[in-house]
Amino acid sequence: MKVARVILSALAGVLVLGLVNFYIGYHLWLLLKAWFPGTRGAIYWPLFWVAALSYLICRLPWPHVLKPAARLLKVIGSYYLALMEFAVILLPLADLLYGILTWSGIRPHFYVLEAGTVVAVLLLVLMIWGSRNAWSTVLRLHELSVAKPLGGQEKLTIAVASDLHLGNIVGNHHLKKMVDRMNAMKPDIILLAGDVLDDSIEPFVRNRMSEQLAQLSAKHGVFAVLGNHEYYGGDIGQYTEIMRSIGIRVLQDEVAEAAGVYIVGRKDKTAESMEHGGRKSVADLLEDLDLTRPVIMMDHQPTGFAAAAEAGVDVLLSGHTHRGQIAPNHWITKRLFELDWGYLNKNNLHVIVSSGYGTWGPPIRLASRSEIISLSLTPSG
Repeated sequence: MKVARVILSALAGVLVLGLVNFYIGYHLWLLLKAWFPGTRGAIYWPLFWVAALSYLICRLPWPHVLKPAARLLKVIGSYYLALMEFAVILLPLADLLYGILTWSGIRPHFYVLEAGTVVAVLLLVLMIWGSRNAWSTVLRLHELSVAKPLGGQEKLTIAVASDLHLGNIVGNHHLKKMVDRMNAMKPDIILLAGDVLDDSIEPFVRNRMSEQLAQLSAKHGVFAVLGNHEYYGGDIGQYTEIMRSIGIRVLQDEVAEAAGVYIVGRKDKTAESMEHGGRKSVADLLEDLDLTRPVIMMDHQPTGFAAAAEAGVDVLLSGHTHRGQIAPNHWITKRLFELDWGYLNKNNLHVIVSSGYGTWGPPIRLASRSEIISLSLTPSG
């Protein structure tokens, strides 16, 4: 029965995806015929469906010699995902306007050409603006105080980034900018709060991105945790070994000590469904710690704030949401999570959720920005 439900759900998803893309493709077909009357459907429709389904096609088991073509399809498919979302918003508005005009007795003979051109220009503007938001990084400053001593220090500077999604889209160029900006902060500690990889470890290895990550420099060390995408990629062992070799410790339900504070790293919530034994509770992780010292915890997905506060965590750092990445998705993430982005104080627990440094799918952000967090921690009183 469960298998049948999964199959039916998959078929329903494929049907919806097909109908949505046919709706988009048909409108584009009408516009191309208005722009270029000689456009042939026999050429257009195969090309359209390859583009529309390229993000799925690229995930097929391609022969090694064709891997470059698969990577190209992933780039095309990534950008198409953004275009699809924008089109789903704009095209119904154009159709609604056409319906109102027709109902009013107006027959706009050149409506397809005029409205289609306006929609195309809006799509171009949204893509350019979204690309700017994705590649132009903001530094977010958070100054927090905890009612605990910092090992004799007056201030602890921590650089934080989550959701790098290193792969075929986010590569060494964007990674180098993050490394340079983090090192310029001269941080005491650097924390990477999950989803360093974008599923597959292959482009990370092929493009030797670990050499760039190895340039991260912090007085008391660099630490990371797993995100859901490291689990999806299925190469956690290889990934953690590469990170260890460059001096970055990946904490998997583990605690490290640095600069007089505890750094607690939880396994991602995905471990509960994909890994035998799941993950430890926050209370179990903190059971033997001296809670008179500050506790900073990384948990990739922003959940369980109350449990973290009750267990004695002082600062909780998460990512995962991308703040929806593309508007209006941030309306959804805001309802799915107690905090989907920014800062929250819950029962003396400081929670910071980052919108992330990289992107999943299209390198496009609207109502969201690529960000690095500069966390300044001081003892209160």
